[in-house]
Amino acid sequence: MMEETTEQYVARISGYVEGKNHLRVLQATVKKLKSMIQRAPRRGLVRSHKPGKWSAGEILAHLAESELVFGYRLRLVLGSNGAEVQAFDQNQWQANAGYLKKDVKRSFELFRVLRENNVALLKSLPKERWDAFGMHQERGRENIARMVELYAGHDVNHLRQMENIVKSGRKNKSGRGKL
Repeated sequence: MMEETTEQYVARISGYVEGKNHLRVLQATVKKLKSMIQRAPRRGLVRSHKPGKWSAGEILAHLAESELVFGYRLRLVLGSNGAEVQAFDQNQWQANAGYLKKDVKRSFELFRVLRENNVALLKSLPKERWDAFGMHQERGRENIARMVELYAGHDVNHLRQMENIVKSGRKNKSGRGKL
């Protein structure tokens, strides 16, 4: 399978939230994650559904660490319009995230606290501050509005993945599918 280009990734992620209120998508993710965690058996969260693929718990750890990056990027751009925004290797970060992968509740709590604070910051910004921008190392110029759009799409992407993983685990438990 061929990897996506940066442009293909951005188009796919943006497509998930086209026509939606991006800030509302960000806000809704916390409730959706909480509901999913409460419904899913722990095993369904920590087991990968396919070799070499992340488990739902690993995706949650990724979301928590991505939210840390999002908050930093927002504050960086707001503090220094035009600042360079460094990309990061999500697989390398995931390799270092053992402290989160082992504890789904810790991952969720970290995500929840960071997301609530990032949303509060965004809600406090006057409209013109949403035009503040950074120069992303891979994607070029991105203003706050575009960053919010991409993180909202990122949420939708990973929520879908997690739902599919949890459903796959349920099917396997009932004998109707493979894990």
